[in-house]
Amino acid sequence: MVKPINEDFSAAGQVTPEELEQIAKDGFQSVLNLRSPDEQGFVKDEPQIAESLGLNYANAPFNPASADEKKIAEILAKLDQLPKPTLIHCAGGLRASAIAIFSIAKQQELTALQALEKARSAGFDYSANPKLQQLIEQWFSAKVGS
Repeated sequence: MVKPINEDFSAAGQVTPEELEQIAKDGFQSVLNLRSPDEQGFVKDEPQIAESLGLNYANAPFNPASADEKKIAEILAKLDQLPKPTLIHCAGGLRASAIAIFSIAKQQELTALQALEKARSAGFDYSANPKLQQLIEQWFSAKVGS
């Protein structure tokens, strides 16, 4: 299920070819897949499907358990290069929403509290994923310290 976060980003879990077709019809320009090719359920032909529908496609594996500020910066740089609106997806949608929130927070200079509220209002609750919640808090702490 695709959940809009703002006019530039929506987040989703693993998308089907039919969902990719629908997002292309809905005016999305790009897809950013945060899943690693070795994750169970990774769709190997997703780049070809997306591109056949006229969507820009990028894969930037994101694992909160091993990610750091440098990895997040790399993903955000890749996201910045993609035409908007962009659908960001992972297995269940939480990682995708976190990357969208990082990008929005960076652009709008939001505090952690403001960014987390934006995520909650879009329907994302990070308390179910302590590693991801901890990474979000660390990222904002590092941003405040820099």
